[in-house]
Amino acid sequence: MKSRLFASAALLGMLAAPAWAQQSIKIGFISTFSGPQASIGQDMRRSVELAVEHLGGKMAGKPVEVIFEDDQFKPEVGKQKSEKLVQQDKVSFVGGYIWSNVLLASLKTVTEDGDTILISSNAGPHQIAGELCHPNFFSTSWQNDQTPSAMGQYVQNKGVKRIYLASANYAAGKDMLSGFKRTFKGEIVGEDLTKWPDQLDFSAEMSKMRSVKPDGVFVFFPGAHGVQFLSQYAQTGLKATIPLYTAFVIDALSLPQLKDLALGVPGAQSWVNDLPNEQNKRYVADFRKKHGTYPSFYGAQSYDTIMLIASAVEGLKGDVSNKDKLRAELMKANFKSVRGDFKFNANHFPIQNFYIQETVKDSDGNFTLKTVGVAMKDAKDAYYEKCKMK
Repeated sequence: MKSRLFASAALLGMLAAPAWAQQSIKIGFISTFSGPQASIGQDMRRSVELAVEHLGGKMAGKPVEVIFEDDQFKPEVGKQKSEKLVQQDKVSFVGGYIWSNVLLASLKTVTEDGDTILISSNAGPHQIAGELCHPNFFSTSWQNDQTPSAMGQYVQNKGVKRIYLASANYAAGKDMLSGFKRTFKGEIVGEDLTKWPDQLDFSAEMSKMRSVKPDGVFVFFPGAHGVQFLSQYAQTGLKATIPLYTAFVIDALSLPQLKDLALGVPGAQSWVNDLPNEQNKRYVADFRKKHGTYPSFYGAQSYDTIMLIASAVEGLKGDVSNKDKLRAELMKANFKSVRGDFKFNANHFPIQNFYIQETVKDSDGNFTLKTVGVAMKDAKDAYYEKCKMK
């Protein structure tokens, strides 16, 4: 799938603009727009479009062109689409990337040409935070280990002694378990890595969970896989007997399917829709007005991707040709994030808070997420000291 978002008003204005101003700011954006995980990509795209709308379709007076590409949930396709954006479309920035395996396959393709900046709007494999860090890579999300580390700390603080772990068996899934283990100091009584992305039946894993009788279960299953897991967890009666702790299972995209099943299951995240800063209030309100639903954290991070790019383009008055200056402007993170304060660590990953969220109903009876506490404040990822930025 390929499509373009072009600021029409700005395009009309080009007819009378001087030559230097006629060049658009070209942004490639890779996500999953087909198949069972397409709802994530759609949420990200909607948030990108809303960000461009909030900018009036321009950055430093230049029209914004966004070229969307579908990775089809496949690393090899994501790499091919990344090559197209860099080599054929000549974009200055490539954003997006839901999946860690897709990002890892595409990293060199985008960053090593020297002229293109890659900004991950979601995936954060530990390798890129550490030994594979690169001057042309930035993140508006988190390093994969961080969110489960926040949940591990929460579970530790609750006094849980024995925990069972389960996760999808790919790069992000392994990072999730590593992150949880970093802060949880109790006993791990069982651990499963399930087949990714094909496995949607978790009955074997749940039988083992029931047999060892842990004090709690921690899982990472994003998107449709998370819906299946939590539905089966409730159907088997485990939800009523063994507390469940999650990362990336319950969000604005899964809640309409999970509904009551999500109640009483805490999660961790660096952004929740009720964070009380003005930029977030505007983003959430306008997203709901346009689409009738709450945005997800995938969307919030994608919105920040566009706003980060805009801050750098504005700081350079539209001239992004000098990459050293461009990287320096990006590093300033001089924009209003939906998370509130936003700053980068030396490896170009954010230093940020992580919150515990729970499912509630709003005044209209819609299921949504509410912030119930701060699990980690001004958190840095565990790999930044391994980053030797050249």
